[in-house]
Amino acid sequence: MEDSLLQEIGIDPIVYIAILFFAVISLAVLYIVQQSKYRKMEKRFRAFMMGQDGSSLEEKMMLLFSDVRKLKEHDLIHRNDIKEIQRILLTCFQKVGIVKYDAFREMGGQLSFSIALLDRMDNGFVMNSVHSASSSYVYTKEIENGECAIELSGEEKEALKIAINSAPAVTAMPSEKDD
Repeated sequence: MEDSLLQEIGIDPIVYIAILFFAVISLAVLYIVQQSKYRKMEKRFRAFMMGQDGSSLEEKMMLLFSDVRKLKEHDLIHRNDIKEIQRILLTCFQKVGIVKYDAFREMGGQLSFSIALLDRMDNGFVMNSVHSASSSYVYTKEIENGECAIELSGEEKEALKIAINSAPAVTAMPSEKDD
């Protein structure tokens, strides 16, 4: 009966065996490739999980997802928050000027410096650090509207000039129209 079925189909049993042999070889190769990929993925997973247990990592991920969900619900940042951020940025130091120098002739390496830190409105301070062989001294002088009530040294004046002429970090504020 078996012979008659195979003869009816018209294919030699050797062809069936050859097709099955190539299918088994192909499946074996695919299995090896998948095992290799699995090992690589498992290595990365173990490195990712190092120092964490599954529940603490899941907890952290859920917190992150919750934060993202909240941001989406609140349209990222409310208009009032943007105004508050803009107000804060106006008072942050945005302009910097620094001058390094040798305070004393016997000292080398320009270890002394003057640094000016100013906000957008040129308010802030100048700090002068004088380094000598036996000690270091630090002085600060308040700056209002780009001016100092106390006389500045040459290095302090230069640092202040650099800071005043530097571009502020925040140059344009978004207006209501931009929203």
